[in-house]
Amino acid sequence: MKSNIFDTNKLQFMSKFGELIDAQVPVLIDFFTEWNEPSVAMNEVIRHVAAALGDKARVIKIDVDKNQELADALRIKGLPTLMIYKEGQMVWRQSGELDANTLISLVQEQV
Repeated sequence: MKSNIFDTNKLQFMSKFGELIDAQVPVLIDFFTEWNEPSVAMNEVIRHVAAALGDKARVIKIDVDKNQELADALRIKGLPTLMIYKEGQMVWRQSGELDANTLISLVQEQV
């Protein structure tokens, strides 16, 4: 099964982020770390959300430890931090865990 979760562990430049969020479909971003328990707990939720939304949205996971410059620029403090972008503009942001159904509903509002 093809996953529609973009792995950005190798995201090196801020311009790449701009390309990722400038999409015709809503973009859900999960800022996480491998060592943060709530971030790890969200892994399965994010997979479920990505599977449920299919090609109606883009789901991106960004490791804060490997993308510190981007995390600083976006003022990521709490983990996980979740954001939804539409056509390059942030339309929703929240730190902390959420259930899959809530996330799916939030993204579908932007479709």
